[in-house]
Amino acid sequence: MGRDTSDEFYVLDLCDQAVAEAGRRQHRFDWLLGDPGARGPCARLPVDGYWPAANVVVEYRELQHDHPVAHFDKPDRLTVSGVHRGVQRALYDARRDEVIPAHGIRLLVITPADLDATPRGRLRRSPDHDLPAIRELLRSPTS
Repeated sequence: MGRDTSDEFYVLDLCDQAVAEAGRRQHRFDWLLGDPGARGPCARLPVDGYWPAANVVVEYRELQHDHPVAHFDKPDRLTVSGVHRGVQRALYDARRDEVIPAHGIRLLVITPADLDATPRGRLRRSPDHDLPAIRELLRSPTS
């Protein structure tokens, strides 16, 4: 399954509908940076989606963001941060959680639990359920 057919893109497509604007996929801000690597300066971290007119960033966080998954974590390989990918993901998620709102942009984190998903976190892709859920999350000031 390619990235454009992933659950992440399904969610971002629904956000496009809810916001009535085409979001910028994998957008990078100059001020949202990863850790420096051996080859040079910090890379700019991507966000899943950014809607400038709505002033909102959406991060779709699948189960691997909260639970260890060897396939994604790669525990036998260290990243530029000196930790395995699962730890780095948590560090970068926390960085996004702090830095994006500090720049005056709303951050909305959507998880499978917010939508029609299986117990294992796979989305059933039920737009009749998921689009109203996303609209409600976007309306909520505390999401």
